[in-house]
Order: sequence, then structure tokens, then C-alpha cells
Amino acid sequence: MTAESAITRGALRSIFVDGPDQVENPILQCVQIKAMDSKNGEERYRVVLSDMDNFIQSMLAQQINNIVTSGALKKGSVIRLKQFNPQVIKDRKILVVLDLDVLDQYGELEKLGQPKPLDTTLEVKREEKPQPAEISSNNFYGNRQNGQLPTPAATTRTPSTAPSGLAQLYPIEALSPYAHKWTIKARCTFKSDIKEWHNKNGEGKLFSVNLLDESGEIRATGFKEQCDMLYNVFEKGQVYYISNCSVKPAKKMFSNLNNDYELTFQNDSIVEKAEDTDVPDIRYNFTSIGNLQGVEPSTTIDTIGVLKEVGESSEIVSKSSGKPYSKRELTLVDDSMHSVRLTVWGKTAEEFDVTPNSVVAFKGVKVSDFGGRSLSLLSSGTMNVNPDIDEAHKLKGWYDASGNSENFTSHQQSIGTASGKRQEYKTIAQVNDEKIGMTSDAAEYFTLKATIMYVKHETFAYPACASTGCNKKVIEINPGEWRCEKCDVAHPRPEWRYIMSINVSDHTGQMWLSGFDESGRDIIGMSANEMVELKENDETAARADKAFVEATCRTWVFRVRAKMDTFQDQERVRYQISSTRPLDFKSECAQLIETIKKYDMNDSTGMFVN
Repeated sequence: MTAESAITRGALRSIFVDGPDQVENPILQCVQIKAMDSKNGEERYRVVLSDMDNFIQSMLAQQINNIVTSGALKKGSVIRLKQFNPQVIKDRKILVVLDLDVLDQYGELEKLGQPKPLDTTLEVKREEKPQPAEISSNNFYGNRQNGQLPTPAATTRTPSTAPSGLAQLYPIEALSPYAHKWTIKARCTFKSDIKEWHNKNGEGKLFSVNLLDESGEIRATGFKEQCDMLYNVFEKGQVYYISNCSVKPAKKMFSNLNNDYELTFQNDSIVEKAEDTDVPDIRYNFTSIGNLQGVEPSTTIDTIGVLKEVGESSEIVSKSSGKPYSKRELTLVDDSMHSVRLTVWGKTAEEFDVTPNSVVAFKGVKVSDFGGRSLSLLSSGTMNVNPDIDEAHKLKGWYDASGNSENFTSHQQSIGTASGKRQEYKTIAQVNDEKIGMTSDAAEYFTLKATIMYVKHETFAYPACASTGCNKKVIEINPGEWRCEKCDVAHPRPEWRYIMSINVSDHTGQMWLSGFDESGRDIIGMSANEMVELKENDETAARADKAFVEATCRTWVFRVRAKMDTFQDQERVRYQISSTRPLDFKSECAQLIETIKKYDMNDSTGMFVN
């Protein structure tokens, strides 16, 4: 059979007019392949497929990228589609390809026929179905005042159709802010605890889930009312039909999933449990324990190993918040003949009941350079004991045969005393790249050498209680009477304290830091009381403005605390100055000399070599 006779002529038009059910495993030609840019660095591929009559832009799901990277799929290849999903986004038709076979017997060919673009004004045929006013889900996702459903778009059955009354079934891979009236069928692989916040802007709560289908993963978050409505609906491991959520660019500091977008539940969001469960359980991208030295600190990875040792549960108290945290240290080994310490926290640490010599797979662990290399299971991470996957079976076979009697090289290194260890500087780019403060509920610290570029003048201080040890804000209830609610006393005048916001810069970028009274005194060079007095006097206001200007263009060494914060229902990282010190030029020169000594000059080449 020739390639021309093998092509399924008219397949593309039939897919969009008659529905994908009517076209089984069409054979098409790939006439173009192009790599797409992706925000998270993962390559995506756009291909153009032709049935000799028409051609259409198509997108490959990421799990089949290897078909392109291995060289199997090339321009001119003839392919058989095994799983695909037609979509109409803003009147533009695209085809998402989930699985395909390359028919090698035809090789690489010139473009067959004279295909034309598939008519973009083509009407998509709808299935003749009654549209119910309410979803018959037995109130699974809560009672609703308005049960009206969006009009469903063309129904697909790849891999299955959405229930009657729900919109078109989309793969997670294809979701974007431009997709409308969609439904996904996905497994809940992670469900967070409810997190609450209380601050001057109000209070609230949220929870998040990780959702997985055969095309990819995505994070979904519910705030306030949606948290109350949906938290008890989701169960880890169960499969759901989900629709009517907003799709927004992903905040990578809160998620370790490989997706440029994330979902937010809304008042009209629909979550319905699926009866069939033909959805993958979990997807891993393992890093070997032996390769951890090559992983940058603060990177989030997946790993798998044999549980060699289990430490006792202990409790530590956070220096920043004063809250107690439970922790337990585990030792993992693998066939790279290396071991690593992995810490689990909270309920996972308290309820840990895994027997040594079990194979454990971890998804979402953070790499630390504390004492060499160590790992920490994030609050959004998961742990799976003796998973039914090839990597686990291989490790178990190796360990039972010989691994249990081997000696392992530890990633731990001896650590000097804190007082004798100089704190290494981080650049602003490193802070962003390593996501410091973004991937953990606990505060993280770093040292930054940067120059002040701007100091906000508008609100630089607040009136605090004059009582010893109380820094609460006071309110002027009458002239010369400032009342502190905490101490239940009134003072004739407040004790002004700095609350500053400054923009700093180094050679890699800029960032905003917030500082309190101690750092404000260092930066401005006078107390907040003195500064307020200057500002309020018309004759001396110019001196106050000059002090702000003189504070800029000066370089300091900042010790910075990075911690997640919630503002107006949005999570963000707040960088707070813990301490400041001016540059010690003698120390800076000594550090530079040490750096230079790490290199030897090669006289013959003039190049520095390590």
C-alpha cells in the first residue's frame, strides 16, 4: 500500500463535524514540526497534520515529547493517531495529540497532495441531547442556588466523554485562560490542610489540590466559601469531573507541578465524582540519590529509595513564629550506593509507620545544602510506600539480593560551628532562582549584599506604645492623648517606630525589602521620633527629605527573612530585614583573596583553571 492510499482522506473535517467517535485511528502526514517556548523551560511541540485535503495546527502532549526528541517523528512522517482531542478555542480549531504511532515503513516524504487550511468558519456539529437545568449529582458538591450549566461544546470520547450536562472534556495539558466551557477528568493526587490567615486586611482560609490526568498535572485552589464547600468533597486518590474554574498563570513559588497554569475554584465551580477511574495514579520524575550533588539547593525533585533507618519523632520550635513543629529524620539508600537524610514534618512525622527496608517514592522534596546534601518533604509533597512501578520493583530486587549488606556513601558532611562559619552571600537572581521562602511554610534566611536604590517616603513610621516592651500601634483619641488597647493606658505622645519599604539592587536584579525600627535607624541615621519631628515642621521638612535621599546609593549587608504571606487572597513572599551592617572593607577584601586563591594561573594559556 502506498502512503497516498494509506492516508485517511477527509479525516480532519470529519473529526470536527461528525465527532471524533466517527474517525478511528486516522492516518495523517506530519508536514511541519516546531518547538514552542515554555515559561517553565519544558519544551512543547507544535505540529501541522495533513489528510491531503486539509491541514490543521496540532499540539503534542508533553508525555510524548520523546517521539520528537528521539528523532522518531520527523517532517514528512506518516503517523497513526491513537488518542487525540479536538478543540475550538476562540473559533480556532486545534488538535491536541495524546498518543500516536509513527509508520516507519513510509519513511520521510514530501508533502502529499495539496491540502488547504481546515475552514475556520466550519460549524461544529452538536450532539442532540437535552440540556438539563441542573446537574443530577445528588448534591455531591453541595447545594447551589443556580444550577444552570454552560452549553456544552463538541463532545469528545478521547479517552472518554463528560457526563451528560457537562461541557466538553479537555485534557489538562490543553487548559489555558483562552479555553472556555471545558471539563477535565482528573485524579486528586494531593490535598492540603486548610490554611487560615489573620491580618490587618481581614481573615480567610484556603486549601489546594493537585489534579492529574493522562496528559499532565495542575494545581487548583479554593478560597473562603469555596474552601468550605469543596474541602470535604475531595479525597486523595479519587477521580473527579471538574469544570467552571478560572485558569490563571501558575505561581511557581507555591507549586512544584510542571504546568504554566493553575485553577481557582469559583462559586459556580462543579466537582462531580467519576464512576470509572481510568486515570493515572501519579507521575514521577525521579532523581537518583547519587546525583544529588549536581542538583542546585532549593530545587524541588522526586526521588525513590529504600528506607534504611527511621529516626524518632522530635519537636522543634520555630524562632520566627514560636510555634512547635514535629519532625522525623529518615535515611534513604539506592543502587547508586549513596545514602541521604530526608526530613518529614507535622502529621507525616507524628504518624509515620513505615517499616525499614521498604521502598518509598517521594514526590515534591526540597534539596538543601545543609551539611552537604539533604532532603525535606514539602507540605505539598507526597509519599508512596512500595509503589507498583518499575523503579520500585528494580530497587527492591537489588536490595534483597545484595544491597542490604552494602556500605553507602553519605551526602552528609561535617559542619563547623555557627560562629566560625562565614555566611555566604546570595545574589538577588539566586534568591529568585532558588525560590527561597517560596517552597516551605517555614521562614528561610539569606544574606544579601545590595545597594539601596529608593526609600519610600509616604509611610515610613507608625505611632507605637511608649510602654516598655510594647510596640503596638496607638490611636490618638484626643489631642495629646494616645491610647494603647493592649496596655489599656493612654500616653501624652507616642514612640514613633520605623516601618520602612526599600528597593535594593545588585548586579543581578532588584527587590523590595521591608524593615522595622532597628534597620530604619541604621539606614536613615536617626530615630523615627527625630525624623517625624523634622517632617512635621515646615522649616525642617527639607532636611527630612534630604535624609531619605542620602540613604540611597549606599551598600549594606542585609540578613533577610523570607516567608510566605497572604494579602487580599493572594499568596506572596515577604522579604523582611532581620539585621543590617555596613560593608567591612577589610573582611570583603579577605573574602575576595580567598576566592582568588581557589584558582591557579595557567601561564601558557592565560586562563584561570580550578
